[in-house]
Amino acid sequence: MHYPDIESHGVIGNLRTTALVCSDGSIDFFCFPRFDSESVFLSLLDPQRGGHFSVRPAHQDMRTRQMYLPDTNVLVTRFMSPAGMAEVTDYMPVSETGAPRSALVRRIQGVRGRLALRVLCAPRFDYARALLPARLSQDGRCAVFGDPAAPGPLRLRATVEMAVRDGDVDLQVELGAGEEVAFVLECVQERPSEGPLDDFVQRSFQDTIRFWRGWSERSSYRGRWREIVQRSALVLKLLSSADHGAIIGAATFGLPEHVGGERNWDYRYCWIRDAAFTVYALMRLGYTGEAEAFIGWAHERTLDHHAGEPPQILYAVDGRHVGQEVELSHLAGYRGSRPVRVGNAAAGQLQLDVLGELVDALYMADHHGVSASIDVWQGLSQRIDWWCEHWDQPEEGIWEMRGPRRDFLSGRLLSWVALDRALRMARRFARPTPWARWYQARDAIALQILTEFWNPEKQAFVQTRGGDTLDAVALLMPMVKFVSPTDPRWLSTLEAIRRELSIDGLVARYSTTSASGVVNIDGLQGQEGAFTPCSFWLVECLARCGRVDEARLTFEKMLTYANHLGLYAEELGPSGAQLGNFPQALTHLALISAAHALNRALEEGPSTWAREQG
Repeated sequence: MHYPDIESHGVIGNLRTTALVCSDGSIDFFCFPRFDSESVFLSLLDPQRGGHFSVRPAHQDMRTRQMYLPDTNVLVTRFMSPAGMAEVTDYMPVSETGAPRSALVRRIQGVRGRLALRVLCAPRFDYARALLPARLSQDGRCAVFGDPAAPGPLRLRATVEMAVRDGDVDLQVELGAGEEVAFVLECVQERPSEGPLDDFVQRSFQDTIRFWRGWSERSSYRGRWREIVQRSALVLKLLSSADHGAIIGAATFGLPEHVGGERNWDYRYCWIRDAAFTVYALMRLGYTGEAEAFIGWAHERTLDHHAGEPPQILYAVDGRHVGQEVELSHLAGYRGSRPVRVGNAAAGQLQLDVLGELVDALYMADHHGVSASIDVWQGLSQRIDWWCEHWDQPEEGIWEMRGPRRDFLSGRLLSWVALDRALRMARRFARPTPWARWYQARDAIALQILTEFWNPEKQAFVQTRGGDTLDAVALLMPMVKFVSPTDPRWLSTLEAIRRELSIDGLVARYSTTSASGVVNIDGLQGQEGAFTPCSFWLVECLARCGRVDEARLTFEKMLTYANHLGLYAEELGPSGAQLGNFPQALTHLALISAAHALNRALEEGPSTWAREQG
């Protein structure tokens, strides 16, 4: 079976869901109508069973190129051969108001010469467990996928007559220069297109272009690397929900962190872990509306729990609890990487970092004029009281370990952040607060980190209490202002991370083997790749401590690992190939933050900014 590289894809979307478009013109990953809905096309995880929507030239001597139309998420795939050239323009309609439509549009245009192309729309519903055959309309320009006795969930409209073979829409078109055909795959029940299809395609294309370019123009970033920073912002917007304000972890599920292994997770949910980074990045770029929507979503999560329990670490986009993790045993998995999972069992883990990320997001939003209400403050205070009693206990940690619970640095560090930011907000608004209790808990956490998570032999802060292994989460210590970026202990920790977890700027989250010889400390088989967000955290830490030349070189090297469209998966393998779910929000958030920090250090001078940070 042929599996394209993960990085050979672009992504399009309508602020409710996304689709991956391969550089060969095939849509091979598409969940519909929402991010966390069942799949319609899933050939990326199983080329035989998964289903796809392909546009492929009949000629073998063919080159392809992809590009986004400037400042948009409208994707163009170009086919080039001695016989001629054609372009496929893919987008999901979005209006200037941001209201999404449940449709996917594919425009095929001849550019020069004459090309024959095969169009095959072969959906496989319910995670490739259901084949609903296409039924053609009388004029052959509309195909409905479903049981003959009932309307199907999707229909395909076209500007040309189509044919059905073996239940799929399968036809050949031949285009000369200036000729065009279009296809619209849409939900029968959710605002389907009406009237002449040519008119809908032209109108929706112009509306979508105006929306994305208008959104891009609102960016306040004027520093170096503007193009890659704006592409990252456009990715974050694609991964955000217009209906709810949440931002999902990534557009996909099941793509492996280790090819052929079991590290295959579902990332189509909203992690509280990403909250602080989301607000930080979007606010810096001037996108206060998106940050406000996300904070509104986070406020609701603060209120929807009882006082005696922590918030979940991840949620469905609409705020519901994530369902049970299920293995799809009928799917082959990406290049044999099994099991393929939907749902995420990490939702039931105890992660003590989660409150710190939530409170830090609320704190940063407050500094940009998005303040927490009294009701939210009261709910937050109850969470803080719970943390004062429960912070000193084993947990699964920020990286969602599936091994035994441990005392992780991540939980202690972000618990300190929760207390520190809550105290700052309490002072700012003069809220009734158990000051002594909160100060005592905050200082107790800090003392434990400084004494029991410091390893004198390694001269570094370590992953677990009294342990001997490193964790890239320590890179957050100066970023959350727990320690000065020029403190001797921190600088020696930075060097230890570069020595043991980093190779040429590519940083692993942690080693799966401890210094004492314990193998697979995360409870999983295989070694994952370098975690891309951590590499951008390294860039920011180097910039903050005044090592600007090193930071810039590392950043520029990281940019070479982006795919041809400027997109990143969550990890990088030994060959530099992208691994894991794609594109990943946390990576693009970290890229924006690193670019901002590095640009500031270059403009203001390393010594000036390092003193300010210290």
